[in-house]
Amino acid sequence: MTTRNHERMSSVDTAWLRMDGPGNSMMIVGVSATETPVRPADFRRMIEQRFLCFTRFRQRPVADALGASWIEDSDFDLDAHLKHVVLPAPAGKAELEALAAELASTPLDPRRPRWQFHLVERYDGGSAWIMRVHHCYADGIAMIRVLLSMTEQDSGPALGARPAPRGKGAGRRAAVDVLPVLSWVEQLAQPAEDILENALAEGARLLEGGVHQLFHPGRASALAAQVGGMVGEFARMLALPDDPATPLRGELSGFKAVAWGTPIPLQEVKTVGKALGCTINDVLMSAVAGALGGYLRERDFDTDGLTVRASVPVNLRTADEPLTLGNRFGLVLVEMALGLTDPLQRVYGMADTMKALKGSLQPPMTLMTLGLMGMMPTAVQGPAVELLSRKATAVVSNVPGPQAPLYLCGQRVSEMYFWVPQSGTLGLGISLLSYAGQVYVGMISDRKLIKAPDEVVARFSAEFEKLLLAATVGVLAQRAQGTRRQRSATKSGRAKRPRSARKPKAPAAST
Repeated sequence: MTTRNHERMSSVDTAWLRMDGPGNSMMIVGVSATETPVRPADFRRMIEQRFLCFTRFRQRPVADALGASWIEDSDFDLDAHLKHVVLPAPAGKAELEALAAELASTPLDPRRPRWQFHLVERYDGGSAWIMRVHHCYADGIAMIRVLLSMTEQDSGPALGARPAPRGKGAGRRAAVDVLPVLSWVEQLAQPAEDILENALAEGARLLEGGVHQLFHPGRASALAAQVGGMVGEFARMLALPDDPATPLRGELSGFKAVAWGTPIPLQEVKTVGKALGCTINDVLMSAVAGALGGYLRERDFDTDGLTVRASVPVNLRTADEPLTLGNRFGLVLVEMALGLTDPLQRVYGMADTMKALKGSLQPPMTLMTLGLMGMMPTAVQGPAVELLSRKATAVVSNVPGPQAPLYLCGQRVSEMYFWVPQSGTLGLGISLLSYAGQVYVGMISDRKLIKAPDEVVARFSAEFEKLLLAATVGVLAQRAQGTRRQRSATKSGRAKRPRSARKPKAPAAST
């Protein structure tokens, strides 16, 4: 039931709300910077007009025995959510990383709406800000779209504009002939009505759908196939062995470390992918695997034949959906061959892995699983999350950001990093965010696993350079080989050409 200050939370968002643990807080953490200073008064005005226009950010989540609700904060105070920070000298990258790590290790106040901005007024000649938002409010794709609304660029809403309403139909796909199972999965991410009313309505829909199937056996068989596929996918995921024991997995302390490296030109990534017949994602994921494998080998850990899995978020929104908050994504488990040292073998292996996952039911299946978790008692959800988290070693998110430069309060945004939380026993998160022609790479880790994530991030650029060199040499070698074959074929053709086929001599002039 929705009132002026009370709204039932969707089961998927409820699952994220209850996923906080001593080792991980379910926060999305973002770090951005501008080339020139941002005035604090302008930043505050921007938050008031372009962030708080989303009424959700004036609400706090409150759990109850049957799930959770969004409750309007009648004592909302912006000063509790917007903080001004001065970095210690020299106020550079290391100091900002330390502040981001401290904030990522600090849970948000449950007595207030769970988000906060820290504005750093002096950073590397400009300004920086750290954003923290609990995952129950939105996923990474939604927050990127919120970021667009906060900045000056064409696709963002006008200053002070209200987002699209989150009624029953807001944000749903426009497809007419969606199978009932996928439609129901999408409904898990929608705001719930009163629980009893929603259950009765869902029962009526299922009954109506069941009668409909009697007269449409083809549709019923397609539905049965889809249900069977998702159940089978879930069974296969549960049957997967736990990821192998490495220094990248272990007991968590709850204290985070954060690092980011030099951005990589997106055009170079595209060029490498095109030359090798791979996607941008194949290239980036291969570099991630190379960086983690190199980090382990440097510590004398045997990586021969080592393969670990990454939990990769997959957006399930359509491009034309209106801007809504909430969570609408699934997960896919991607195998990374950390033991492969040859960059070409690794990227081709990654390409094969990603091709095999195309059309996988893992993303909608995991979204459905999260929705079911949100309906379960909290005591049941915890062990389920831990069981699934043991199937992977890290969360790797690849978010396509805007390719045109953004301006915040009139100042150009020069850097942008984004981390989604790690759940259960996972302690590593790697972020790949493309923005303004660059790929920004960052890492967050539990200090008990990797105390200095900059050592891994630095390897990412090195691994990409190796792949770039290997691709360049390979392409040049292929061209050289092709040229030699062409010359050889030309010479051979001339040597074997029959006399009758040769160009005839010009006839003698008549007298």
